[in-house]
Amino acid sequence: MIPLSLYVHIPWCVQKCPYCDFNSHTQKGAIPEEDYIDALLDDLDADLAAYPSVITRTLHSIFIGGGTPSLMSPSQIARLLDGIKARLPVSESMEVTMEANPGTVEADKFIGYRQAGVNRISIGVQSFSADKLERLGRIHGPGEAERAAHLAHQAGLNSFNLDLMHGLPEQSEQEALGDLEKAIALKPPHLSWYQLTIEPNTQFYSKPPTLPEEDTLWDIFDRGHQLLTDAGYVQYETSAYSLPDHQCAHNLNYWRFGDYLGIGCGAHGKLTLPNGDQSRLLRTVKVKHPRGYLDPQKAYLTDSQWVKQTDLAFEFFMNRFRLLEPCPKAEFVARTGLPLDHLNQPLAQAYDQGLLVESETHWQVTAKGKLFLNDLLAIFLAD
Repeated sequence: MIPLSLYVHIPWCVQKCPYCDFNSHTQKGAIPEEDYIDALLDDLDADLAAYPSVITRTLHSIFIGGGTPSLMSPSQIARLLDGIKARLPVSESMEVTMEANPGTVEADKFIGYRQAGVNRISIGVQSFSADKLERLGRIHGPGEAERAAHLAHQAGLNSFNLDLMHGLPEQSEQEALGDLEKAIALKPPHLSWYQLTIEPNTQFYSKPPTLPEEDTLWDIFDRGHQLLTDAGYVQYETSAYSLPDHQCAHNLNYWRFGDYLGIGCGAHGKLTLPNGDQSRLLRTVKVKHPRGYLDPQKAYLTDSQWVKQTDLAFEFFMNRFRLLEPCPKAEFVARTGLPLDHLNQPLAQAYDQGLLVESETHWQVTAKGKLFLNDLLAIFLAD
């Protein structure tokens, strides 16, 4: 059975950050917490009615993202999680992650979230520099970021993550590595450390800031990777580092091409569903804007598409090759339903170009393949 996760989207923020292309909406007045939790559970009911084969599958992880989920009260998060558990069987070791911004959490809130059933928090720090935080449009200061990490340690969570960016506007190598050293000193079990990219439909896209040059970006990554390694962190995904046994189970399910339901404004889902003698992969998208999502006259689902068989190999490897671990050949067969000989021609090309090597049971991206990952993935694109 393919593992099943659940993504829950909370769309509101105090203000929109200039680099953010996520489905987030500036908070205007009080958040309609109770109505939104009702809608989320109705949305889940609609999915379970539409895809009844999911009802008997065990849920292994929940990720509550946004937006800023920590704008929601612990009591409403508890009602959400209780409602989910009443509708689906859950694993005893289920990971429940919630994103939080340092400027929107207090000590009693962290404890309240843990009591509600959250056992992992992802804290959006981004930087420990006051001027860089202001440039990024963040509402917290460096002191609040450090305090949030200390609170996470004290709250009795199974794990927590710090989100940290590098390659910020006019950021020097010394500044970027100084941020990373401060994050490491806080001893988070997990660190998401990634380079700022300018995305369409953002303020930074319309008014691009001055970013560090390519050589500086490479030096930041090279030296930062060594700092993390020396501190005991292991890189297991392109932008994710963790202490042993503290990888994010939810994200691992994404990259291993597992299934996930998506509820909430603009949430995406991926489900492997029975289709005659075979299974097919369905992708779903929910209504994006809160007004439409909360309208009782509208359906939650706005789009659903069956993935073409010719696109399955590319989609599988686009996710799987983000992970640094070897990829089991049996996993490709189990997750796509395709035979291994479907890959004979593209694999031969990947081996010939030195982008991929194989053992009897696994594939492994080479050092060259990591540097030219887009070229490797392009080999699996359907003609």
